[in-house]
Amino acid sequence: MSQRISVNAKSLQYGFLAGAKRIEEKKDYINELNVFPVPDGDTGTNMTLTITSAAKEVAAITEPTFANVTKAMSTGSLRGARGNSGVILSQLIRGFCKELGGKEDVVVEDIAAAFNRAVATAYKAVMKPKEGTILTVAKGLADKAAELSKKDMSLLEFAQEVLEHGRAVLDQTPEMLPVLKEAGVVDSGGEGLMTILEGAFDALTGRVTYDFSGGFDTDASQGKTAPDSSGLRRTNAAGIDRKEIDTSHITFGYCTEFIIMLEKEYNSQIEEEFKSYLESIGDSLVVVSDDEIVKVHVHTNHPGLAFYRGLTYGSLTSMKIDNMREEHREKVIMEAEKLAAEQAKERKERTQEKEETLSDRRREYGFIAVSVGEGMNDIFKDLGVDYLIEGGQTMNPSTEDMLNAIDKVNANTIYILPNNKNIILAANQAQSLTGDKEIVVIPSKTAPQGVAAMISFDASKSGTENLSTMIEEMGRVRTGQVTYAVRDTSIDGKNINAGDIMGIDDNGIQAVSTDLLTATKELLSGMVDEDSELISIYYGADVEETDAKAFAEYVEDTYSDCDVEFNYGGQPIYYYILSVE
Repeated sequence: MSQRISVNAKSLQYGFLAGAKRIEEKKDYINELNVFPVPDGDTGTNMTLTITSAAKEVAAITEPTFANVTKAMSTGSLRGARGNSGVILSQLIRGFCKELGGKEDVVVEDIAAAFNRAVATAYKAVMKPKEGTILTVAKGLADKAAELSKKDMSLLEFAQEVLEHGRAVLDQTPEMLPVLKEAGVVDSGGEGLMTILEGAFDALTGRVTYDFSGGFDTDASQGKTAPDSSGLRRTNAAGIDRKEIDTSHITFGYCTEFIIMLEKEYNSQIEEEFKSYLESIGDSLVVVSDDEIVKVHVHTNHPGLAFYRGLTYGSLTSMKIDNMREEHREKVIMEAEKLAAEQAKERKERTQEKEETLSDRRREYGFIAVSVGEGMNDIFKDLGVDYLIEGGQTMNPSTEDMLNAIDKVNANTIYILPNNKNIILAANQAQSLTGDKEIVVIPSKTAPQGVAAMISFDASKSGTENLSTMIEEMGRVRTGQVTYAVRDTSIDGKNINAGDIMGIDDNGIQAVSTDLLTATKELLSGMVDEDSELISIYYGADVEETDAKAFAEYVEDTYSDCDVEFNYGGQPIYYYILSVE
């Protein structure tokens, strides 16, 4: 019989830190493997920031036990999660740790169970999981671990075969998602996950050693363009296919949320029965349970039935019903560059000033918005936003950033506008971790959508009416953004060279040119139709005001039936942000 070696808490601590170091070293490579050629690089950065947030806490433990190591891994990654890939990674870590938290030593059966719990936890966090993503790779690892745990093999053999299978699943992701196959790459979120696990394995087997005395680079060089990748094997893509986790095509009328304070038995079988019932009366289901509570989110035409079933398990709290309108689906994922050091300093000063001026009087409503660019920040402040989190494309705020902002706004109900599709999951995670205030996440995916939502807010209306109106008005906005390509690629049927100017709208890349004005005009022409009434122009930090005014005059002359608004956004990387309503 093969030797059944166990893992102790010290090994878990060391392996986790080694995995964090490995992805920290490889983050630029993972960033460079994104499908979209915009200057973003988010997947490696966000996963690195997420895991290093936890690594700092794990590294501080002097007497490791499974209880304190897994708690540090889970809470650190949960609060430090950034972007969709970071949130999903934090949920994988959370599920893994919940399985091992009460152990003293673990063997292959325990690790297999932890992998499976990790996958189950992460899948619950995503509305509509799709094959070909980081979740597919995680599930492949879990399935192989479960299969091998029944065999007679050493821990070393077990780990090696599981990782080899994970790589094989990753190599198959282009066959599962057409966008990956077109670009000739595999999923970069899956690459990030494999990088972490392989780093841990190499350290625990002595293949590499790490010195953790220098700590972790928690800045993770956000916004830094990766070095030339001509010699790299282009086998990865843009993390989880964020186009596929949208909450579009909602057919049920009420977004219903509540928390059950458990008073009766609630095990995995009961949870599955509960979920099956909710699925029979609705969709967009999320059920997250802990030892004492169950958090429920479901879109249904019968909220009362959901509440009634929940009462069979315990008392209810934080009940909320919102009238929903079908949202328009956005199919473009874009990221932007980190603000320069000078802007970071200005951000800190403005944040401190904002904290000092926030009213001590408890108000009914408060607003938090994610924004980038001096002009765009001023627009949101003028519309009544209480607290700005500066960030966006490659500056995805963490769950911790969201929680800190929530603490600063003294209101019973706080609306959060992420204004970026890659930030919505972090906002939702902050919502689930807040108990003393009602948090409403408005799923704005662009700054113009956030502006439209804020304009439509009416303090005289109820929270339910406002939410419905804000989402409805947001759905009327079409957004276009103009930026440059950072690499050669083929996507959306277009051949793109590094340095080309791209016009991107809600449906993908619509214009490619070597000339900024040509690409911008072409993009706008495809956005305006006979029903359009208002065109808004936000020019960025890299556009001269005289050039922007000349473009605005062209728009007024060309689309004389539309009103035209002209604004300084000051956003980096994106020369123009356009919206049409």
